[in-house]
Amino acid sequence: MKLLIVTVVEEFEQEILELFKKANIERFSGSDIDGYKNPSTVVRSSSWFPSEKGGVESNLFFSFTKDENIELLFELIKEFNTNLETNNPIKAIVVPIEKYI
Repeated sequence: MKLLIVTVVEEFEQEILELFKKANIERFSGSDIDGYKNPSTVVRSSSWFPSEKGGVESNLFFSFTKDENIELLFELIKEFNTNLETNNPIKAIVVPIEKYI
């Protein structure tokens, strides 16, 4: 079992949910996040009343899942990212789990 972490711009939320389904990843958690590309946007958004939104609306998903599901998802994500017309690919990482209860 490993921890899968995926980030995606909000525009592709439905697409990543479909990819999870195709990869047999049925249990996962998600959260809305703001994505940043450079440090200056973080400084701008740290004031109490920022004049403009600092980050890009994004989603973070994570799942404790099996290697074979992760391998299939990575192939599906690679295929999805090769057909993108934007500079916002789906990103995924895997973290090994030493112990769990």
